[in-house]
Amino acid sequence: MQVRTGSSDRYWGAAVTTGKLRIRALAFCVAGALLGCGAALADEVKVMISGGFASAYRELGPQFEEATGRKLITVWGAAAGTAANAIPVRLARGEWADVLIVVGYALDQQINAGTVLPASKVDLARSPIGMVVREGTPKPDISSADALRRALLAAKSIVYPDDPTGVYVGGELFWRLGIAGRMESKSRMIPVAQVADAVANGNAEIGIQQVVELLPVKGVTVVGSLPAEMQRYTMFSGGIATNAKNPAGAEALIHFLSSPDAAPAIARTGLEPLSATPAK
Repeated sequence: MQVRTGSSDRYWGAAVTTGKLRIRALAFCVAGALLGCGAALADEVKVMISGGFASAYRELGPQFEEATGRKLITVWGAAAGTAANAIPVRLARGEWADVLIVVGYALDQQINAGTVLPASKVDLARSPIGMVVREGTPKPDISSADALRRALLAAKSIVYPDDPTGVYVGGELFWRLGIAGRMESKSRMIPVAQVADAVANGNAEIGIQQVVELLPVKGVTVVGSLPAEMQRYTMFSGGIATNAKNPAGAEALIHFLSSPDAAPAIARTGLEPLSATPAK
């Protein structure tokens, strides 16, 4: 009886041990899965971005993902305004982000509002104002203030956008050139998205707008940027949100976008990178 009972005990003991091992193995698998899920979340970087840096970001984003193994989750919205999808509205209602990439003054506003870490702000690129004419027409000389003045006086019609760039053109540039009075009858402010199209369609002879917004439009030729003494740059900057879930990933992205490796792609979009282009 002793032998039979011992044999049964050994059998059930082995079964219990095997069951424990299986449970322990399952626990390790579940823990591993949870850790894997956590790692996946840690490798995601949520970006809120407005339009000005969009073309550069669309090219550089996949490069960052490939180089780092991190996945970018991108949310598009206006840098200002009260629309439901505007970035300030999203942040005000508690929506989280890791990185903000917007025009510099809008990022400063978010820093003042406490939604972006002040020390995290990095200027990525500056956007110059330029001029377009209809494709196939002669390009005027705008290499100096005097040349720009002559080109504007010779033009029959001029359009510029209803944004801060347009406010500068109509409210300051023409005055600085000493031609404000003569521009009143032949220049007008129109919606941002219509400036280059108005020139392409022949509804205006010259369009003045940020180069980054002019380059993608078909049917126009970019004459160039305004001369340095008449230029007004718009800065695009990146910063880490105070409610970031992946601040390390956010910092890595900002570092990449502000590095020399990103400079060529930024320059191709009409922006001027603030980092030196890497040597070839």
